[in-house]
Amino acid sequence: MGTTNKKFTPIAVELEKDKKYSWCSCSHSSNQPLCDGSHRAKKASPPITFVAEESRKAYLCTCKLTKNPPFCDGSHKM
Repeated sequence: MGTTNKKFTPIAVELEKDKKYSWCSCSHSSNQPLCDGSHRAKKASPPITFVAEESRKAYLCTCKLTKNPPFCDGSHKM
């Protein structure tokens, strides 16, 4: 069984219904888990943009291994 890497634990974000978000998929953003545009300078992968279907707290992935981006699926524990 793997151990949790605290560097990659998910970050809780309060999502607002119908608001557009850009989840960082490259790990270069200093505004994790959301994109700050750093991927452009690094020529890295662009963000994944999504619209919140409901207002709620969501745990967004920071390890970038999730099979359900942008949401954490526990991959950081493996």
